[in-house]
Amino acid sequence: MDMENNRLLMQLDKYRREINREVLNPEIPDLALEDLKPMLGMVASARVQYISELLEISKLSGDSLPTPEQIRQLKVCRETYDELVAAANALETVIQRGYLDVKSS
Repeated sequence: MDMENNRLLMQLDKYRREINREVLNPEIPDLALEDLKPMLGMVASARVQYISELLEISKLSGDSLPTPEQIRQLKVCRETYDELVAAANALETVIQRGYLDVKSS
């Protein structure tokens, strides 16, 4: 990659950080670890619901395949879990990149 491409990418990264900080930081209050505990609990609850559903289906199904309704319910659990994990990861990313202010501990 030549020098001009590198300069452009550096500027792009700088603008991305500035714009994300300008947009996100005013909308979300300063965060502390205590503020994140409910979110972490929610993700853990979704995880246990998903895994528990799988184990319950396997117990009921034995050697048979799950019913379409059981699969639908498992899918709902997975979608909930996946969505919460994705959101938690997005929050972690904005913290890592400095888009949000955090409270000092």
